[in-house]
Amino acid sequence: MQATRLIVVRHGETSWNQDTRIQGHTNIDLNDTGRWQASRLAAALADEPLNAVYASDLSRAFDTGHALAQAQGLAVQPHTGLRERCFGVLEGKTWLEIETQHPQEATLWRTRVPEWVPAGGESLVDLQARVLATLNDLARRHVGEHIALVAHGGVLDVLYRAATGLALQAPRSWLLKNAAINRLLWTPESLTLVGWGDVTHLENDLETHAPLDEKTT
Repeated sequence: MQATRLIVVRHGETSWNQDTRIQGHTNIDLNDTGRWQASRLAAALADEPLNAVYASDLSRAFDTGHALAQAQGLAVQPHTGLRERCFGVLEGKTWLEIETQHPQEATLWRTRVPEWVPAGGESLVDLQARVLATLNDLARRHVGEHIALVAHGGVLDVLYRAATGLALQAPRSWLLKNAAINRLLWTPESLTLVGWGDVTHLENDLETHAPLDEKTT
């Protein structure tokens, strides 16, 4: 069987995650917790050889991917197709600000209307098309190999739905934790969920390194 094993990871924590600010394509660095999470991720996978590490070019994902790749003796390869969904004018705002200043947009977002486009942003339909095209391209390059993709909450949401057959508008019942280890198996015919949400490598110091609300991206 022609297959590519995948580890897919959401970037480590940022200050905007803590503030529940929408990041989208805005380039926000990891905070101290995020850097700690990236180092723990790298250590957890150090004995699991990877053939390549790809990451979104946005620094929060790229730096998380760099830590992982460095532990593998690899160079992280940036890819714009792994970027978070673009939220246009809503980027930089907190959930409370969106709900009070843009109530119609908040409702469209909360109900996951697939075709809705935030002003200057990207729809769920467009995000899905971009992410799956990127996945297929990268997986085809590494048939028979084991690779990692480091990206964002919205990207991982698309991948989980593709692997489980869930529609874009279906409510989310799974977690998208920072620096969790998620596993998929790609073939030309299908994408299969192997494991999701492994955070055992982050379980020390939970009081000072608490996981974030899954909604922040």
